[in-house]
Amino acid sequence: MNFDLVIFDCDGVLVDSEVISCRAHAETLTRHGFPITPDGVLKRFLGVSDREARQIVENEIGRALPDTFEAEVKQATLGFYADDLDAIAHVGDAIAALSLPKCVASSGTPEKIRHGLVCAGLYDQLAPHIFSAVQVKRGKPAPDIFLFAAERMAASPVRCVVIEDSVPGVTGARAAGMTVLGFHGGSHCAAGHETLLRKAGAAVTFADMRQLPDLIAKVGTEVPAA
Repeated sequence: MNFDLVIFDCDGVLVDSEVISCRAHAETLTRHGFPITPDGVLKRFLGVSDREARQIVENEIGRALPDTFEAEVKQATLGFYADDLDAIAHVGDAIAALSLPKCVASSGTPEKIRHGLVCAGLYDQLAPHIFSAVQVKRGKPAPDIFLFAAERMAASPVRCVVIEDSVPGVTGARAAGMTVLGFHGGSHCAAGHETLLRKAGAAVTFADMRQLPDLIAKVGTEVPAA
């Protein structure tokens, strides 16, 4: 196949964490005067970096959130992780079946990414090639995190395949010149989510991680050789 690197998003692709993260954000935002439900957080901020989501909220409420905001969200999230977090079904086997180099490119903070992967039993399969949006100027849907990951992994963007579950993620990866497979098997994905991923530019969509190795092989044959 003509791919040199597989780039995984984390939340909703490796770990089934989006519902948990949305609950932590919703509770914390509501407590600080921005009433919102977990479903509202999901619809508005799925795939958006924590930094940029905070800027959106602050612009709407016309004031800064407290300096402790991120710490409060993190504490709530990590607490929920300990009790409720699972890996996406079959993703560990899918990772093990891929012979290509692999990395993670996530909107989450390094601590959140690491904690989620550890709790889900996936960290050792992917470390140390784990990259966070805090390492680049702009988060998704900008292409920065994907280009950064490709550079660090010494891969040409056009020979990278990205596994994403969000429209901002698909948009950013396509802007980086990469092929995207859209995953819609997480517990947060409502009916029709695959259509949104395709409209954003995903080459194919799928809901079962057992399909991933064969999909990468099939789509890879359609990518021009270097």
